[in-house]
Amino acid sequence: MVDTDTARTIIGIIGNVISFGLFLSPIPTFVTIWKQKSVAGFKPDPYVATVLNCAMWVFYGMPFVHPDSLLVVTINSFGFCLELFYIAIFFTYSPWNKRRNILLALLVEVIFMAAVVVIAVLTLHTTGKRSILVGMLCIIFNIAMYTSPLTIMRRVIQTKSVRYMPFYLSLANFFNGIIWAIYALLKFDPYVLVPNGLGALSGLVQLILYATYYRTTNWDGPEGKPTSQVELSGA
Repeated sequence: MVDTDTARTIIGIIGNVISFGLFLSPIPTFVTIWKQKSVAGFKPDPYVATVLNCAMWVFYGMPFVHPDSLLVVTINSFGFCLELFYIAIFFTYSPWNKRRNILLALLVEVIFMAAVVVIAVLTLHTTGKRSILVGMLCIIFNIAMYTSPLTIMRRVIQTKSVRYMPFYLSLANFFNGIIWAIYALLKFDPYVLVPNGLGALSGLVQLILYATYYRTTNWDGPEGKPTSQVELSGA
């Protein structure tokens, strides 16, 4: 019979694979930006926010903060680098006012992240205390990032159309939340469990909305304003 640590590792690897796919999901958006040589109506906010979210999770997974969290570090390190790449593309094809806002946002994130690291390492001298501080911040940032899916779900209900809520992205978010929630339960970690439990619930609601409004969706209507979706890695 598989022991708990082995099962947790297997589940974590599956979670890495699903999260890997979610991090890659905005690629069509950036291919469009590259082809048009313009960011058009797309916004950088989700990608800038995800950089800080990933950085926070990487720090949370460090052995001196929360031991035995290597798989949290691996996927969020990848996500952090990929989000910076997305932002670089966005920065390249943006007018100066948007570039300035991106730089200011990244500067604020660097200062905030540095402050968290200094406080956690120099004033909190046990992994338990560090886990509480960084874990609570991770939960707060993850919950804040769910405002994007909520906006899309509201649009679905108002328009009775799922045209702008991709089915496979909703399905991936649902399974991503489930997998990481199981990972957190195998070696109880409330800071991974809470945001991913909410992520699974969010994904489930999206799937229910998709089933409800699929038949009333006008797939041949005019294209609406482009939206930037956040890809929630969960952990």
